[in-house]
Formats: sequence, C-alpha cells, structure tokens
Amino acid sequence: MKPSLLTFIAAAAIGLTALSAKAADPYPSKPIRLLVGFAAGGPTDIIARVLARDMSITLGQPIIIDNKTGASSMIATREVKSAAPDGYTLLFSSLGLNVNPILLGDQAGFNPKTDFTPISNAATLPLVAVTAHDARIKTMPELLKKARTKPDAVTFASSGSGGSGHLAGELLATLAKAKMLHVPYKGNGPALLEVMSGRVDFMFYPVIGIADNVAAKRIGLLAVGTAQRMPQFPDTPTMAEVGFPGFEETAPWVGMLAPAKTPADIVNRVNDAMVKALAKPDVKLQLEKLGAVIVGDSPAAFTAYLKRDYDRWENVIKTAAIKPEVN
Repeated sequence: MKPSLLTFIAAAAIGLTALSAKAADPYPSKPIRLLVGFAAGGPTDIIARVLARDMSITLGQPIIIDNKTGASSMIATREVKSAAPDGYTLLFSSLGLNVNPILLGDQAGFNPKTDFTPISNAATLPLVAVTAHDARIKTMPELLKKARTKPDAVTFASSGSGGSGHLAGELLATLAKAKMLHVPYKGNGPALLEVMSGRVDFMFYPVIGIADNVAAKRIGLLAVGTAQRMPQFPDTPTMAEVGFPGFEETAPWVGMLAPAKTPADIVNRVNDAMVKALAKPDVKLQLEKLGAVIVGDSPAAFTAYLKRDYDRWENVIKTAAIKPEVN
C-alpha cells in the first residue's frame, strides 16, 4: 500500500519539529574545547583549568582543556581563529596574542583586533624587578642613575626576545630615558640564575616563585609591578613609588576569547560563568596563591584593555627596534 499524501505531510512536520527543537537547544548543549597555547603545568594552563572546572558546573557542560603548544602559542591561536563562531571552541590566551602579530606581521597568521571576540580578562600576573641578594645596587633609583650615566652599563635578563620580561625592561628604559643592555635566555629559569650570580644586573620576573628565593636570600627586590605594595613584600616599593605610575598595566594578562562573530548571547553566557567563577572564594584563593591579580571584566572592558595593550607594546617594540627571535 502506497503512503498517502497525509502520511508524507505528517512525516515532514515531524522532521521540521525535530529540526526546530535542535536549533532551539540552549547554549551549551555539548562539551566546550578551551585551547591553551602553552604546556600543562604553567601559569596560563593552571588558571585555565581552575576556571574550566568551575565554569563547567555553571554551564552544565564539560570544558575540556586542549594544550596546543608551539610557535609561541600561535598554533592554538590560529586554530581558534578558524573555528566556527558557535561558542564550542574558545581560546585562553596571554600576551602573545598582541605581541606576536606586532613582531611578525602577517606571518603570525591572525589579527588580534579583528579575528576574535574578547570574553573576559581573567587575571594579570605582575612582574617583579629582581637583582642578586648581594648586589651592590639595592634600589631602582640607584640602578637607573647608573643606567643614565653609563649607557649599556646596566644589563637586564629575560626569558627571550619579545617576552614579557624583555618588553617590561625596554619600557622601563624608554620611560627612564636610559639605555640598558638586554640579555636574552631560553626561559625565565636560566635568566634568573644569571641574575642570582650577579652576571646580569636585574630582570623583571613573574611573581610566581619569588617568595622562596627571597626567603633563601638568593635574590633581592627592586620594585613590584603592582598598583599597591604586595602583602608578602611590604618593604618593597611599587614601580609607581619609584616614578613610574601605571606600570602595573604591563603585567602579563590571561583571558578568554572566542572566534570573531560569535553571537553576543553566547559571549555573555560564557562571560557570566567566568566572572562568577572568579568571584568564588576557593577560586580566588587558588589564583592568589599563584600571585595572580583577579580581574573578571566584561567583554567591552576586555576589548578596550586589549586595544591599550596592543598600542603600548607596539610603541615599545618600535621604539626599541625589537626583532623576533630566529630559531
């Protein structure tokens, strides 16, 4: 017996109803991938995992961390740029989002101003200006006096060309109208060892791990890159106190972004879950133990922050004529 016209109509109606129901599924209706361009165990990865765990509960779907390392985090960044703008592939990024395109131009493979939709700045990781514990120069004013008097007589280490410590050092030199010699290393660890030994005068080092080295009398502190003095180092002045207000904005940030053209309702949903997570006492405690300064802002505020961040580093990189490292 052949199906009747009414049977076809009924089947079509059922199909349309199913499609409509599927289209109307609230976001998120499946797991979310959060790409991190750094190896597991580093500060960016740890913060991403702390947030993902709490946000998964709020959103009702797992947030799966996917560490796509390599090319100074550009592999992960490019993948998210090319992903569908549906909220299921997100990026947890840092300083390189802006700095890599400034250094590499089109070779970076993405434009931070147009290829992403900012969700929220999670936190900043302040830098601390450190020197050897037994260094003869004990204060930032003394160090800068020497730098202004004798160009290139003061050396500063970093984890590599274009990294946060390098950029902070070059910005300080520009603001102080001094000429200092940059000495790059393959990572913060080797750079700090050279500072401890006294072979390099100082460096800007992430606050994570600083306290143990201070207590062991391996390093001394020149200044902290925070708006207020750090409770763990109450006797160390801020960069503002030694003459450089606003320097705290140079702290490396970690934040979440989506591909460009992601719908506003999805962006706001993820932002809400992230801000709520950052406000919880247990999450705050975990991040503050890392030395992080919690932000948790709106998409509009993060967008404005990223523009300022881009403009600042573009000026520093051009002024200092910083070139990308060639491996």
